Amino acid sequence: MPEHVAVAVTERDLLEQGAYETLEEVLRWAFDYGAERVTVYVSVLDPAAAPTLRRELAAVDAPREMAVRGPGDTERADAPVQVSIGHGGKEEFAEAVRTLATQVESGQLEPGDIEPADIEESLVFPAEPDLFIKTGAERLSDFMIWQSVYSELYFTDVNWRDFRLRDYLRAVREFQSRQRRFGR
Repeated sequence: MPEHVAVAVTERDLLEQGAYETLEEVLRWAFDYGAERVTVYVSVLDPAAAPTLRRELAAVDAPREMAVRGPGDTERADAPVQVSIGHGGKEEFAEAVRTLATQVESGQLEPGDIEPADIEESLVFPAEPDLFIKTGAERLSDFMIWQSVYSELYFTDVNWRDFRLRDYLRAVREFQSRQRRFGR
């Protein structure tokens, strides 16, 4: 079973009636089926919507402690449920590089000593998902570009509003049938 499940949805998905109830159900299913961590990425087209989404998502009845981060947040998200609102992977990676550059500039770190673990330590969402579920289309999102490099990607044409337990279990079954190679 995947220990860390990531789900990508859109701002538009959350405008649908019942979208937040679907999110609560997905969180419960993931933990019921063995996940230890769930990360939810909400892609945002209109940055002005981020504060409203943050307020709505913070009110979700999550089965475990939740950390919600939005654009510009640099505080690490270590809770079992992590929610990203428009926190793109490219920007997160660039911020990690800026942090390391500052450490090099101040003499705390030598450029030749930078390891992948140093980058991971500087990320807001440090954990690597085992399974990354993308609803609604077969396109990658700009989220967890560093962390998901060895994740199993599962695309479903089922829209978020229609995502049910059977769809989640299909994703898990597909995950279980794959041979994970972690880049080898």
